[in-house]
Amino acid sequence: MARYHIETYGCTSNRGESRQIERRLRDAGHRRVEGVDDADVAILNTCTVVEKTERNMLRRAEELANEMADLYVTGCMALAQGESFVDAGIDAEVLHWDEVPEAVTNGECPTTTPDASPVLDGVVGILPIARGCMSDCSYCITKFATGKIESPPIEENVKKARALVHAGAKEIRITGQDTGVYGWDTGERTLHELLERICEIEGEFRVRVGMANPKGVHGIREDLADAFAANEKLYDFLHAPVQSGSDDVLGDMRRQHQVAEFRDVVETFDDRLPYWTLSTDFIVGFPTETDDDHARSMALLEETRPEKINVTRFSKRPGTDAAEMKGLGGTVKKERSSEMSERKRDIVGEAYAAMVGETREDALVVEEGVGDSVKCRDSAYRQLIVQNASEHGLEPGDFVDLEVTAAETMYAFADPI
Repeated sequence: MARYHIETYGCTSNRGESRQIERRLRDAGHRRVEGVDDADVAILNTCTVVEKTERNMLRRAEELANEMADLYVTGCMALAQGESFVDAGIDAEVLHWDEVPEAVTNGECPTTTPDASPVLDGVVGILPIARGCMSDCSYCITKFATGKIESPPIEENVKKARALVHAGAKEIRITGQDTGVYGWDTGERTLHELLERICEIEGEFRVRVGMANPKGVHGIREDLADAFAANEKLYDFLHAPVQSGSDDVLGDMRRQHQVAEFRDVVETFDDRLPYWTLSTDFIVGFPTETDDDHARSMALLEETRPEKINVTRFSKRPGTDAAEMKGLGGTVKKERSSEMSERKRDIVGEAYAAMVGETREDALVVEEGVGDSVKCRDSAYRQLIVQNASEHGLEPGDFVDLEVTAAETMYAFADPI
């Protein structure tokens, strides 16, 4: 787990986003420290009200980048003027706030506490379906905290999901270290069966499946894709972190899958679903990654073109086998990370731009946004922002038909029809 230092500037909205970042980091087992010297990563939540503020943000980002191996910049200036940090030569990842927690994890699984229970946050219900995983990744410290997979019976999880719906949940987020291996400890692969049972619960709600490693998904890819295709309550969204496009690096990472298996998963979902979102992760600069290995990752990115991509620069976690490996230089990791992050922005931006002019039926208003706006999710979990929400009478929990009017890199704007 990472030790993080976070600094927040600007308005109440920024402070709220930082609280959500911290909550997700805390829930994933990471720990906040006050001093930069004690941190593995730093997070800068920026403001961009006036020119003086922008100069201060750039100066502080430069100071943090010089002190830290990993700096993540988010907030208003990151979204509106992200190129300013690049132009200033600042070594940082510029991200939307809700991408920060996953980036900080260094490719590790999220950590579910032993007493994890369903949580209702607004209209979003968080449902941990199991604890632990079946992996032994060489870079991951989470496995020391979680152990092997422990899967409660399907009926127990369905009961928890039903309680969340009755309490007002309109979106249920299925979470776990690796949702794809749910049931493996009982000798069965039953994630698709659990999802189908949850979708049978009466009520109007949506279900998002959390991180599922490619190996676990591969064995049930056809059943899982069929479940997505048959159930409108399931967001057509799959987060399957490939981490590298090189089988050699995957072997050194001790990932259980190979690149071909990841391709199989993507092809199966492409066959079953006409419109869906592929989310994946890449770790850049793993100690044994060569130039050719990095090129293979870039080629896989181009080939599969995920609509959501988390790029993480490798950093050592104490006690892991990868921490004992001779690392790559910071300049190499920075260059590879910058190359992939730039291409990521292009690919994701193109996906959102292609939505402009299209309509999305029954998008779910998930939460309030900045000012008088709301954040919505369409059937593939793409993020749509509706401005002047009060004029349209929209609030979290509503379902609305939308026309996409404009696009940014990580989201699109839409108007109610």
